[in-house]
Amino acid sequence: MPRIDSIRRREFLKRSAAGVALYPALARAAALNGGGLLAPKPGHHEPKAKQLIIVFLTGGFSHVDTFDEKPRLRIDDGKVVPSIDLRGTSRQPLMGSPFQFSTCGESGLRISELFPHLGSLADDLCIIRTLHTDIVEHFQAVLAMHTGSATVPMPSLGSWLSYGLGTFNPNLPPYVVLAEHLTYAGSQVWDSSFLPPIHQGVRIVPGEEPIPNLRSPARSASLHELEQLMLRDVNERHAAARPGDANLNARTLSFEVAKGMMREAPEAFDNTREPEGMLQLYGLERGDRTSFGAPCLVARRLIERGVRVVELIDTGSSNNWDAHGDMRDHRPKALRVDRALAALIQDLKQRGLFETTLIAICTEFGRTPWTDAPGTKGRNHYAKAFSCLLAGAGLKGGTAYGQTDEYGVNIITNPVHVHDYHATILHLMGIDHTRLTYRYAGRDFRLTDVSGEVIRDILA
Repeated sequence: MPRIDSIRRREFLKRSAAGVALYPALARAAALNGGGLLAPKPGHHEPKAKQLIIVFLTGGFSHVDTFDEKPRLRIDDGKVVPSIDLRGTSRQPLMGSPFQFSTCGESGLRISELFPHLGSLADDLCIIRTLHTDIVEHFQAVLAMHTGSATVPMPSLGSWLSYGLGTFNPNLPPYVVLAEHLTYAGSQVWDSSFLPPIHQGVRIVPGEEPIPNLRSPARSASLHELEQLMLRDVNERHAAARPGDANLNARTLSFEVAKGMMREAPEAFDNTREPEGMLQLYGLERGDRTSFGAPCLVARRLIERGVRVVELIDTGSSNNWDAHGDMRDHRPKALRVDRALAALIQDLKQRGLFETTLIAICTEFGRTPWTDAPGTKGRNHYAKAFSCLLAGAGLKGGTAYGQTDEYGVNIITNPVHVHDYHATILHLMGIDHTRLTYRYAGRDFRLTDVSGEVIRDILA
């Protein structure tokens, strides 16, 4: 078998992006030569998806205004009904959606006018309309969507995938988070918790210098190489005297990843070389690095270069989708992300990456079918039923799974807990969620705790 480092860089990137053809070779090389914590590893079964893109729309977008149309809400607008929300139980007037829905694609999915670009790709989308979670506060619900736990700090989904599967490109982090602002719960949403620290997500802030201090201060390449050799020898002696120190191993490996990032990251994060037509697809002006299309384009470039998990976080813990005052505030939020998300899907399809990439577009909970308070035009938090999307590898496109009642209050068929959502994502990535465990503090932990069922009806 040829040495991995003998393969030309361009060919490596091409083959790894086009279906990770080097996966078996990399895995064997890692096993024989001590490839380390991030070496690619086989899953429990043949995966449909090799890589994952998570799109998190912070604040809780309204299911009844986006992907779960309820005509009865318009008919009974103003009718006072028993309600439950963030403040407990009471009685509130129902409120019809201010947005129109239309039939999209050959599948006939009904999608709100808020998402015309995603609606044009309806036949590629799987809408899950019956998600539910346990807690109706932002902080805990965001944690649950990322870690499966709303109460105890746990490793994030991306960290579990890094731990379970490794990465295809050792010169870039296995789990990259593109976030201009911190969401609720901050860095806990991409934390590795008790997993080895090397699996923690690496946050990148979109902008002119997404990774500060990436340029080497060395005066010459030869001097830099000598410095690296010296540091490697010192680190190896230091580690040999402290066997089993996970933090030390992670820190040492992080330096190796950083060294690789100095070579590859500047090019990977530079979208200025993209052709004009590609920038237009994402709705970008040349040089624009802060519109939501910019991180979406970078996400494709990272997937192309072998990053296992890329997460895009839209807005932070303020000025987000939390529309208590007026549901029309959803309009500018949707305008910011709709075209870019559709472009990301189209771009992946054009490059043959859609078939091997899973895309999860989600939020922390839904919003009430009634008003936040009498006389207002907003909606409160709602955790008993909400919608999220999946698209890409291994899924039936043009499908809507589960059904809520005529007002979107209660789930009628096929409830999907957050654990089920995570179990399905892991399954598509080749992992049995009951077998991906890590022993800590005397017990075996897993992302889905002690529950979770794969949603098999949406699998292709």
